[in-house]
Amino acid sequence: MLDMNFINECEKELKHEFDKIDELTLFNSKKILDSFHKYNLSESDLYGTLGYGYNDIGRSKIDNIFAYIFDSESAIVRNQFISGSHAINVCLHALLRPNDTLLSITGTPYDTLKEVIGIIPNNSSLISYNIKYKQIDLINNDFDYEKIKKELYSNIKVVHIQRSRGYSLRDSITIEKLKKVIKTIRSINKSVIIFVDNCYCEFVEKESPITVGANLCVGSLIKNLGAGIATNGAYVVGDKELIDLVGERLTLPGEGINVGPSENANRKFLLGLYLSASVVSNALKTSILTSKALEKLGYKVSPTSNEKRADIVQLIYFNNKNELIKYASSIQSSGPIDAHITPIPSPMPGYEDDIIMASPSFTQGSSIELSCDGPLKEPYVLFQQGSLTYEYGKLAILNAINSLKE
Repeated sequence: MLDMNFINECEKELKHEFDKIDELTLFNSKKILDSFHKYNLSESDLYGTLGYGYNDIGRSKIDNIFAYIFDSESAIVRNQFISGSHAINVCLHALLRPNDTLLSITGTPYDTLKEVIGIIPNNSSLISYNIKYKQIDLINNDFDYEKIKKELYSNIKVVHIQRSRGYSLRDSITIEKLKKVIKTIRSINKSVIIFVDNCYCEFVEKESPITVGANLCVGSLIKNLGAGIATNGAYVVGDKELIDLVGERLTLPGEGINVGPSENANRKFLLGLYLSASVVSNALKTSILTSKALEKLGYKVSPTSNEKRADIVQLIYFNNKNELIKYASSIQSSGPIDAHITPIPSPMPGYEDDIIMASPSFTQGSSIELSCDGPLKEPYVLFQQGSLTYEYGKLAILNAINSLKE
């Protein structure tokens, strides 16, 4: 059995990587604090509204704070969004009209969007409203620039970019790659709407998708920016004209972002954001340590321990499904909630294969808390993310790798 000395040795070899994360955390922490000061955040802003949600000053300040952090014109941050996928669904239905075309340039989107688009038939999908869909796969973990250029000369309304992998095995999209492809798109079509799914990527780099030219950017608040404090919700940031459309799709035309009771969400959103740079740092360090430890044990991982990262997700390749299940079960048993429960692969809504999911979390599905999941199919890959503190991450990793040696 391995002990904490093995983990500590791995940690020592990662000092350079951890130093870079610490510098990034300080940069992002300052940006958060600056945003709070800019909008004169007060104790009274922490308390929300009921009913229609008129004149919710705290909610409006949260929108302004998120817009500042993402370098965007406007934002809508709401507990009425039940997930990142729901926010994406609202955005796409807000932006697209019959006979418009949606183009994905990062291949097939995340599983939960397949019925939203109509890749899997659904009577409420975009395709059912006669909205067309095209996709271009990545080539060698980068954009297929020639095909993108060719498609942009046709009638494309929205270009969809998913930065994180979903359950695909390709690399996540860095800001550097995003900046390059946006520059290419704008050289051909200045009016197309560039829409970015930013889930898992917030505060992993200094710049945001909006900073480098995207029109809209979406993410879940039970991931990076919620820091384990926000218990639901999502954000959309970007061009004011487009945010107004999203608001009217979420609520109703004529009222848009001006309604929607925040109830007890304001405090959770603000405290979560305040802690988020530090929590993302803990998640990144846990992922990098996981990568280093499993590399030493002979497992294939992605990213490797010294690769540049665009999100908090760590892929681990196992030799068989039993190893995958053992590892996931150990992550479950290492957490604070439902640690006594053994995860069992099973069907889940929105997914094609049986999924094993370890989420010993205070909030159901919170993937900024240490969790892992993956489909039960070859190659046997587990997607690990999160950890509210680095120390809990270390304990979980030691438990999980020892389960593989049993």
